[in-house]
This record gives sequence, structure tokens and C-alpha cells, in this order.
Amino acid sequence: MIVDCAIYRDGRRTEGPADFSDALGEARAAGDSFLWIGLHEPTEAEFAHVTSEFGLHPLAVEDALKAHQRPKLEVYDDSLFLVLKPVVYDEAAATVTAGELMVFVGDSFVVTVRHGEGAPLAAVRRRLEEDPQVLRHGPTAVMYAVSDAVVDHYISVGAELQNDLEALEADVFAPDGGDTKGTAARIYSFKRQVLEFRRATGPLADPMLRLAGAGVPFVHESTRPFFRDVSDHLTRANEYVEGLDRLLSDILNAHLAQMGVRQNNDMRKISAWAAMAAVPTMVAGIYGMNFEHMPELGTVWGYPAAVAVMAGAVLALHRLFKRRGWL
Repeated sequence: MIVDCAIYRDGRRTEGPADFSDALGEARAAGDSFLWIGLHEPTEAEFAHVTSEFGLHPLAVEDALKAHQRPKLEVYDDSLFLVLKPVVYDEAAATVTAGELMVFVGDSFVVTVRHGEGAPLAAVRRRLEEDPQVLRHGPTAVMYAVSDAVVDHYISVGAELQNDLEALEADVFAPDGGDTKGTAARIYSFKRQVLEFRRATGPLADPMLRLAGAGVPFVHESTRPFFRDVSDHLTRANEYVEGLDRLLSDILNAHLAQMGVRQNNDMRKISAWAAMAAVPTMVAGIYGMNFEHMPELGTVWGYPAAVAVMAGAVLALHRLFKRRGWL
């Protein structure tokens, strides 16, 4: 569906024809104007009209309709095609969900196509309309503003993940952290969310660097410093991701080491109790054999002496193991 459509002349929104073709023709005739159309999850039939009016490349159109693309920048004869992956972090469910945002930039037009509920562009459009100085730079100003909004939200999501990771770290290193059921599963699930975050931020670095440099058509020269600023923010977001991933790996290794230490302690305790049980079992086993001639079988003190020996041996082993920390 079409969310919004407007002509921007000299950095300010103006009313124009409802028909795409007429509006585009008017924007091109004015020289200092461009048309911005925003769509949300368009159907193939809805997008076909936009494609025919703006002459979008069929490969880019296919990507925009099917989504599930990696962040990238494609340069075609008549347009630029930028794919962004805005992310949303659900703190209650501890999940990172990535949407998709495509931006077509051509001669006097911008087409934005959004998939998913993340990163609505209404706020971006309002912010741009309040800053005509930026909008005067043309269609690439819209591409910059959209990219900047997505990347700034990456940093916010990274900060939220950092807070939750610190809470997870505190749970793991608590005195009973290793005994909590599902701790390893929680760490692994968190690592999966960081991986989903990395898939959105990592591949975007190259497109931002290309937009900040020279030689990309349809990019106004005065907007390159803005894209350099976005690239700097993206570097910070990628550093967040790398730090989270390394810390998660360290936490997982520490948790596994804790579990190994606890298992060794448990095995030592089991071995100590088994050793203490083995002494009376051995004595009882020897005197339980059916031989007629055995020492002390005919004496009155034979039974109490055997019991005393077993008890003394068990107490001696218990004291030894206690002193060595096995019990």
C-alpha cells in the first residue's frame, strides 16, 4: 500500500498531481524538485504501476517484492537501489527481529519500500520536512535520513542488548549460577540474537563507504559528508556487535568451565563416600565368608572389634577427605 506521496520543491513539501507520472513530470520540469513515494509491503500488482512509471530495474524490483535480502547498494543506469535491515529488540522475549527497507533513488524521485513493522518512516519524513536545508540536497537527502535513522536505532538496540547481557553475566557468575537450569541454552539463544543483529549491521558497512565516496551516480556531492557521519555511527554499531559476541563467547566458556569444576567436585565427593563405604564392605565381606577356621570367630570380643575397626577406618577416611576439601 502507498503510505505517502509528495513533491518537495526547494526543500519544502508541496501539493502535486495524484498521478505518479504527472507528479514526476512536474518535479523534473521544476528542476529543483523531487517526488517521494513511500510504500509498505506492496503487492506485485501495486508495485507494477510504480515500476512502469519510474523505470525501475527488474532485478531491483524483484528484490523489493520478495525481500529477504542482505544490506547492499546496487547501481543501475537509471537509479540507485539501497537495501537496509532495520532491527527491533523485544526485551520481554529477548529476541531481535529484522525487517527490510529498500530505497530507490533516481532522477528527481525517491521510492521507499518497507517490509515488516520495524523502522516506520513517518517520523523520518516529518523530521526532514522540518529541516528544509537538508531536503534541498535532493533525493539523496532522503536516502541519508533513512540510513541515519536505521543506523542510529542500531546503536539503541546495541545498548539494550548490552544491558541484558550484563544481567545474564551477573546470573552466570552468581554463586548458584552454574546450577541454574537452562543457563547454557540462554547464552546460546542470546548469541543467536546477536548473530541476527550482525547480519543487519555488518554488510551495510561497504554501501555506506561507497555512498560517502566519489563516483556513485545520483548522489549529490554535498551529501557525502552526511554519509560519512552515518558510516561512523555504523562502525560504532558494529563494534557493539563484535564486543557482544566476544563477551558472550567468554561467558559461555566461563560457564562451561564452572560446570566442569562443579562436576569434578561432585565426583570427588562421590569417590570419597564410595571409599568410606568400601572399608566396612570389605571387612564385612571377609568375615561373611563361610570358612570354619577364621581368626577371632570364637572370641567374645570379635564382633565388637570388627565393628570398631570399620567405624574407626570410616572416621579416619572422613577426616582425611574433609581436610583435603573432598567433602
